[in-house]
Amino acid sequence: MARSIWLRQERSGRGPAPEHSRARIAAAAVELADVGGLDAVSMRKVAAAIGAGAASLYRYVETRDELLELMADAAAGEIDLSRAPSGDWRADLVALAHELREVYRRHPWMLDIAPGRVALGPNTVDVLEYALATMQDLDAPTPAKMEAFALLNGFVALLVRSEKELGGATTEWQESQAEFLASVVTDGRHPHLAAAFATPSQATPAVADLLDSVLPRVLTGLLETGGDRP
Repeated sequence: MARSIWLRQERSGRGPAPEHSRARIAAAAVELADVGGLDAVSMRKVAAAIGAGAASLYRYVETRDELLELMADAAAGEIDLSRAPSGDWRADLVALAHELREVYRRHPWMLDIAPGRVALGPNTVDVLEYALATMQDLDAPTPAKMEAFALLNGFVALLVRSEKELGGATTEWQESQAEFLASVVTDGRHPHLAAAFATPSQATPAVADLLDSVLPRVLTGLLETGGDRP
């Protein structure tokens, strides 16, 4: 099994300093992906972007998956972790979710990296550590807290993907769906939907607002009612 890139020294104690850093390689790959998606990222194109030969790039990253690891970790490094946990774990996790949303929006190619394809890197570990720190006083088992972070990440990715696919027409789409459902519940064949529509409610929230309204309830259900499961 190949050793993780994060366990290999970027520079050995012998020989000349490397011509290119992992940070520079990651930045070049991220720039390519931001413009053309993951399909635009290849070892040859990244090598050309940093002024190196394609063969020489393999001295720094052995596979394209390692390149993706560098990219994902560089993106995770953009999340602001400078705020100390406030003691309100829900508010802190929602704030982290908003930070993560902005990273996904700046780098939509992250949505196309299959879950589990890339390993955790140093910046990603820092984000996970921060998330766990916000929950340190919460009486829930650590596995549940890890699940909560994974759920938060998946929830944010799903919302950003919806925003991306709807091309900014999220509110219009929600309104059109609401109009359609309101029309079909009058036929008497959907009594439960009819009852739901008969209940006064606020306007359909924008996708981003779901981070503030739905995510806290989901996390509460997982951490406060599911934390004592066997």
